[in-house]
Amino acid sequence: MVDAALIKECSDPGLKPAVVEQFIERAGSQDPLAVTVRSGNRVVLVPKPATADEAMNLIGQHVGRNVVRVGVTQYPAGLGVVEAGQLKSDMVDACENIRMGTALFAKVYRIVTKWYGNPTDKDVLPQVFDDAIIAWQTGYFEGTAVFRAADPGDVKLPEPEPTMESETSEVGSYKMKAGNVAPALGAERVDPNKAGIRIDLSGIGAREK
Repeated sequence: MVDAALIKECSDPGLKPAVVEQFIERAGSQDPLAVTVRSGNRVVLVPKPATADEAMNLIGQHVGRNVVRVGVTQYPAGLGVVEAGQLKSDMVDACENIRMGTALFAKVYRIVTKWYGNPTDKDVLPQVFDDAIIAWQTGYFEGTAVFRAADPGDVKLPEPEPTMESETSEVGSYKMKAGNVAPALGAERVDPNKAGIRIDLSGIGAREK
């Protein structure tokens, strides 16, 4: 488990430590040098880097051609990078990766929370968090490329109760594995209208708020 002191010191102030812990547990990695590579809907097997230099070389080989996620938060390495020479080695530093990753996740969480109408109902909050996690993993929420979308700004982020992954999270993970949800970054070249159909949440009435 990632050290609580590291989370407190390095994470975005807009997220409570308990939220960051859940985020890393469900969408991140315990290894600061972890590099995950996807080509379309297929996971590319890559050697596990033992040093920061090896991790950066591995990232440089794949960024721009495949979807590359890095470090504790599984930060999208290709975000804002045109060529491998622009990559910064601090993304494999645990503290810096947490800083970058939680800041970006906080924006994703705000986008999802605003879509739900800033709900306060405790029954809805786990669903909001689940969808934020799925949006982080896929790069999309309701057809919006969340990593490049505008930050909605002052949105109060709820703190969901600690829970096991809900049905929605499981369905989202299944859809991602099954190829029905476009993966992050690389999938932005795909027409979002052709992406998998998400679960219809309008029945809870949050959309009408």
